[in-house]
Amino acid sequence: MPPYRDLKVWQHAKKLSVMCAVAAKRFPAEEQGALADQLRRAAYSIPLNVAEGAARKGVREVRRFLDTARGSLCEVQTALEIAREMSYLSEEEYQQLESVATETAKTFWGLLRKVDQTATRPLTPRP
Repeated sequence: MPPYRDLKVWQHAKKLSVMCAVAAKRFPAEEQGALADQLRRAAYSIPLNVAEGAARKGVREVRRFLDTARGSLCEVQTALEIAREMSYLSEEEYQQLESVATETAKTFWGLLRKVDQTATRPLTPRP
């Protein structure tokens, strides 16, 4: 696996985590310990797990960290929907965040397919 900084999914996830942290700062005070904190933690988890997974040896371990990161992405998308419905995010801000989240999800699927193909590739005998 390439260095994590070269992975498109890590680049998108890092951008999303920063955007979510900035947005969460503007949530009401009563939400800072709840939804804002949960959004930040889930958003940070995405690039952190991608980076850790990229550093692991073995397809199964890499896949486990990528699956955790993808789960955190779904958590972020859900928190963003809740924040929008609670009027903590404007529709425009929600659309910007969701656009980056969707792009991150698409790149996850591509990377996961590649990892799965690597896992199922037959071993070739060495000469």
